Amino acid sequence: MEIRPILASLRKHRIPAILIVLEIALACAVLCNAVFMIGQRVVDIHRSNAIDEQGIGVITVDGADPKMASSEIPRNLARLRGIAGVQAVAVTNTVPLSNNNWGWAFGTNPDTRFNDAVNVSAYFLGEGGDKALGLQLLQGRFFNPDEYADSKRGTMPLVDTHVVIVTQSVAERMWPGQPPLGKVLYSKPLAYTVVGVVADVLRPFVNSQRAWNSIFFPLSPDSALSYYVVRSAPQDRDRIVLQAQQALSELDPIAVVKGHSFTDIRDKYFADMSSMAWMLVLVCVVMLAVTAFGIVGLTSFWVQQRRRQIGIRRAVGATRGHIMQYFQTENFLLSSAGIALGMVLAFAINLYLMHHYEMTRMPWFYPPGGAIALWLLGQLAVLGPARRAAAVPPVVATRSV
Repeated sequence: MEIRPILASLRKHRIPAILIVLEIALACAVLCNAVFMIGQRVVDIHRSNAIDEQGIGVITVDGADPKMASSEIPRNLARLRGIAGVQAVAVTNTVPLSNNNWGWAFGTNPDTRFNDAVNVSAYFLGEGGDKALGLQLLQGRFFNPDEYADSKRGTMPLVDTHVVIVTQSVAERMWPGQPPLGKVLYSKPLAYTVVGVVADVLRPFVNSQRAWNSIFFPLSPDSALSYYVVRSAPQDRDRIVLQAQQALSELDPIAVVKGHSFTDIRDKYFADMSSMAWMLVLVCVVMLAVTAFGIVGLTSFWVQQRRRQIGIRRAVGATRGHIMQYFQTENFLLSSAGIALGMVLAFAINLYLMHHYEMTRMPWFYPPGGAIALWLLGQLAVLGPARRAAAVPPVVATRSV
């Protein structure tokens, strides 16, 4: 197929050609970034979380008298343990994906500057918290009974304990290639020795780059511990959550008691993210549909405008295959120009999102993937008009005005 006649024809129809190139470029840029963002959202939604998600129920107690909380927690725990089917129960300051984040920053030496410290989410566990959550111990041990702090937290958290358990992600981030047990976390003027490493547990607020930066401290009953974690067999979970909510409401009619399964907490946390992913899917579908209709419309217009040219070519020996090949090649050239511009725009948009929003760099293979999709879409979209052009009888075309 001669490229020169095609280019000459496109020069005569510059404005429609430029419009279709810009449309394909915009589609390529949007498609690449949208698909990348969809992939990121899907990864976030399905992030692993090394707790017993299916068997955990969470009961929150708000509005209780803070002065009485420390004494009421043992009473509440005893009542929850009495519910049939409960395997373990404990109290904690927060749970994964609750949005109730307790941030803290630690370094590996006493002189670590704040900007160099590692940001983590702190979980304060009451006794038995490891069993209630279903933490998976990888190295070391869980807390001993005498390590649970009795002090109030305030401006100087956990001054009465000096041990901590970290997730595998925190251990690898702070001591890469080194055994973490016995290492010390520093946050002036406090220091905590690592006694155990557990499989990665999600933070209450997930940051895509530090999703599992979680650490665990032992804390005796304290007014800030308002999350009761109840663990059971998955088939008993919903019943136990309801009974636990009713039991704590009876013990403290003034407090606001709410119960949720952890799977409900997870679904609620990622609901907006899931909606965003579906919205981006819709954007991709609409963008591709608009691009396809644009190609069909423009090609159909050109076929109508070139009926005489098509007839002449058919009369001098061009086959239907030659006519179809002409329009497919023309579309390929337009698509290639649009895709080349679109790739540049795709990376430019990604850089903008990286600088202004919490977005990671788009891998190199997304633009080529978008290019292939648009090339295929262009060839499919042009197929119908090209077939109609090839089907025009030469004698009819040559007589048309």
